[in-house]
Amino acid sequence: MTPSREISRLIEIMAALRTPGTGCPWDLEQDFATIAPYTIEEAYEVADAIARGDLDDLREELGDLLLQVVFHARMAEERGDFAFGDVVQAITEKLIRRHPHVFGNARDLTPDEVKALWANIKAAEKNARAARGGDVRRESLLDGVPANMPALTRAEKLQRKAARVGFDWTDTRDVIAKVREELAEVEEAIAKAATKAATRAEHEPGARAAVKEEIGDLLFAVANLARHLDIDPEAAARATNDKFTSRFRYIEDHIERYGKTISEATLDEMEALWCEAKQALLSDSLKKGG
Repeated sequence: MTPSREISRLIEIMAALRTPGTGCPWDLEQDFATIAPYTIEEAYEVADAIARGDLDDLREELGDLLLQVVFHARMAEERGDFAFGDVVQAITEKLIRRHPHVFGNARDLTPDEVKALWANIKAAEKNARAARGGDVRRESLLDGVPANMPALTRAEKLQRKAARVGFDWTDTRDVIAKVREELAEVEEAIAKAATKAATRAEHEPGARAAVKEEIGDLLFAVANLARHLDIDPEAAARATNDKFTSRFRYIEDHIERYGKTISEATLDEMEALWCEAKQALLSDSLKKGG
């Protein structure tokens, strides 16, 4: 059978998978909470395909992400809450409502004017929801940033919202000083925890909690620095993870050539190969870029 390009076929397949008695046992036992992690994972896989420039993979990953939307919509339809068509209608109306400079009379706006208009429209939507009895707890400027976002991304978005009302550093040098201050506090908390551990103090768990808190403050400050430099902290962290992975795999490959396993290698051997990997991978990168 030739695969259909119609979304209706995908909706029918999802309904069949969720039909009691004849559907898939795994699909039938899922709910919003159990599917949510897969939804997040698929979004990351879309981003990964884009980062790798693999359009064939991107096509497949976008399909997997679309499946997540259809899955959630099907479960909602079974509860009588909404269906896939309602999801499409909601986003269609939102796009038209938030782009009056395209679909309405607000024409020839600058990018800054578009951003200001967008903020005003979102505020009006929020007030309308409150009037309908929804979002009654949303009273903070920081509302609307999902709690389950990646932590660095959430930190950047919270900081950006606070900056709208002037709660922000005005000089990047002040942010750098804050990073140094937070690092010093981490070192101080570590020293205190070590002292309590050495004396077997009763509150050692509290000391470790203090270290955790200070490290969180340090990461928050680093995310703030990235924002001031117009760098996505999550993207920067991902790039470093990829770089570490490439270099460590280089070590593993070369250790194996020596007839050893990675667990048999000495720290000096791994350190030497790490430095070698930095140069080798840098050379490869320059060749590709040149």
